[in-house]
Amino acid sequence: MTTAFDPIDLSGTRLAHRIALAPMTRSRAGAGGTATELTAEYYAQRAADGLLVTEGIQPSLVGQGYAWTPGLHSAEQVASWRRVTDAVHAKGGTIFAQLMHAGRISHPSLQPGGGRPVAPSAVAPEGQAFTNEGFQDFVEPRELTADEIRATVADFAAAARNAIEAGFDGVELHGANGYLIHQFLEPSTNRRTDEWGGAVENRIRFAVETTKAVAEAIGAERTAIRVSPGNPYNSMGANDPADTYTALVDALEPLGLAYLHVLEASAEVREVTADLRKRFGGTFVLNAFTEGPTDHRTLKEIENGLADIISFGALYLANPDLPARLRTEGPYNTPDPSSFFGGDAKGYTDYPSL
Repeated sequence: MTTAFDPIDLSGTRLAHRIALAPMTRSRAGAGGTATELTAEYYAQRAADGLLVTEGIQPSLVGQGYAWTPGLHSAEQVASWRRVTDAVHAKGGTIFAQLMHAGRISHPSLQPGGGRPVAPSAVAPEGQAFTNEGFQDFVEPRELTADEIRATVADFAAAARNAIEAGFDGVELHGANGYLIHQFLEPSTNRRTDEWGGAVENRIRFAVETTKAVAEAIGAERTAIRVSPGNPYNSMGANDPADTYTALVDALEPLGLAYLHVLEASAEVREVTADLRKRFGGTFVLNAFTEGPTDHRTLKEIENGLADIISFGALYLANPDLPARLRTEGPYNTPDPSSFFGGDAKGYTDYPSL
């Protein structure tokens, strides 16, 4: 029986265990969307010979969705991430950059020239954006033109090349949680009637074309994608996800990606998760939904064959030595939600290890 503490080969890189750091927005970037020395310390603390996935990094200026988030579209940003990757590699870790274009989950105050955020269709989300001036109501986004969609695909590929230049081991595309790639997948946010919307094969086109472009730019073995079937987060519709995601994974399977990362938003999508696991022949990373606490009990999904790697979010945030704590079944530090977004070292790099 395979356990979470058995090694695994990830596209030619040996990981000592099967516990991963899930991507989590922390909103602590420096000037110009750069990674800081504190960023390097945060990720190095959690390296532990395993897989780390960074917070969402915008591939372009228009991709920014939150205040104080980092980018990978300037030389200064690339140089700043190099100290992060060097620090992680010095601790034996493997680190993928998550590229995240927020799409409509943004605000004019975060956009170049104060423009409206962009999206597949002009459908406004409910809720508020986290801006430099605090929380502000979302606005109706501007529908991307076909030329702008192709330019956005190119932005992802360019950012992926920048990620490799910065020393990352690979790139994970954020196709989950209501951001741009997810917005194209769902009929509630994609009401287009051209080649990028409508039928399932058109709604998955942006995700597939972006993944292919990144794979061509840096190699499929260094390319991954994260999805969240049926996830209503960020004002997404709750349509039946099975047809969309089986079509998406069937289209991505032949590429030979580094891994597929599935976030389970509820118990209702477990059947979809199991089906995607069967369809995808590569490494399957799961951020599993649990009815009770998310802790060592979640590792059973590796033992029962549902996943190859389990990713942890808030628990890893609060426990920099999480793999060691999972092995001993605790004790665990309790995450402090008040320090999740923005701020300094408090609630970022000051959680104690065992």
